[in-house]
Amino acid sequence: MVTNNISGVIAFEDGTVYRGKGFGAIATSVGECCFNTSLTGYQEIITDPSYFSQIVTMTAVQVGNYGINEDDVESDGPKVKGFVVRELSPVVSNWRATTSLESYLTQASIPGIEGIDTRAIAKKLRVSGALNACISTEDISDSQAVEMAKNFGGLIGVDFVKEVTAKSEYNWDPEHKESKCFTVIGTDLVMNHLSRDKRFTVAALDFGAKYSIYRKLQRHGFDVRVFPANTPAEAIEEFSPDGVFLSNGPGDPAAVDYAHKTVSTLIEKYPTFGICLGHQIITHALGAETFKLKFGHRGGNQPVKNLETDRVSITSQNHGFASTKEHLENRGAIVTEINLNDETVEGLRLKDRPVFSVQYHPEAAPGPNDADPLFTEFYNLVANNA
Repeated sequence: MVTNNISGVIAFEDGTVYRGKGFGAIATSVGECCFNTSLTGYQEIITDPSYFSQIVTMTAVQVGNYGINEDDVESDGPKVKGFVVRELSPVVSNWRATTSLESYLTQASIPGIEGIDTRAIAKKLRVSGALNACISTEDISDSQAVEMAKNFGGLIGVDFVKEVTAKSEYNWDPEHKESKCFTVIGTDLVMNHLSRDKRFTVAALDFGAKYSIYRKLQRHGFDVRVFPANTPAEAIEEFSPDGVFLSNGPGDPAAVDYAHKTVSTLIEKYPTFGICLGHQIITHALGAETFKLKFGHRGGNQPVKNLETDRVSITSQNHGFASTKEHLENRGAIVTEINLNDETVEGLRLKDRPVFSVQYHPEAAPGPNDADPLFTEFYNLVANNA
């Protein structure tokens, strides 16, 4: 339940200011403001490391009604800089909930604001492009907030991966507790159950991975060894995996140059699957380039067309950068998928190596499961090259 009666402000670098009611922590933060169109899944969004350094605005009318639970986290805690909603639910109603959204943000020292026309913010960002912003639940003036937004350095050229990657290598869920299939209590109905004749080992380079990706990999027949983003290729080779996975993560892919070098070596030797930032790092490893999108793709309803099969999938997405189609094709990559909203690159594969990647999130969380077969595709790719 909302207990604070404090003012909140979100101010943009162009001088635009919105005031509402604060919730969460009494704090001030700066970051790039983005919007997400998902109707559910705010817990997964808040804890997704790809949102590091960003203030997230939800376009859904009401947020917080099912609270926060212990199972649906995507990392070791909230990663957003601030959270903006139209209405924060005054009631938490879900049997899985252990706390409220307001309490969760308070404990993480993250400010939130409600009572804001979030769709006006979304429209503004679609027209103006991504803007730096300041969010505050403290006693600061509009002019102070605008000035702080102007002083934020932005995302271009900054390596945020180093802030969210694993500190050391480890085995993901070796006892298979975290990645167990969902069971409907009182029945023998098991969701997402898969049977594999053989399990393979995969080395996962963690650029800010969502836990759901590791859960999916394990359910699809992989034992996952997680490595920090700055792990050299030699250390991966010493581990001798059956395949390599490249995760999602925050910020500018061009700034993670150490990963470009590592991945350029690994894709010559191992079946490789990349998601989101991992896809963009493959782009750079090939010598191609990425660019910043006007306002990014964030939500659970992004249409993607496979150019090889003509199949359209509705996908979950969260990225502010994209790969350049012409550069990829000039480097021998095949562009396999495009976004039907703006025709940006959503997937690639290499002609002569067992390597493929997608810009979107096949693990969903939140979002549709149209792209879940990509994990089976990766399994088969590894099996065929074992």
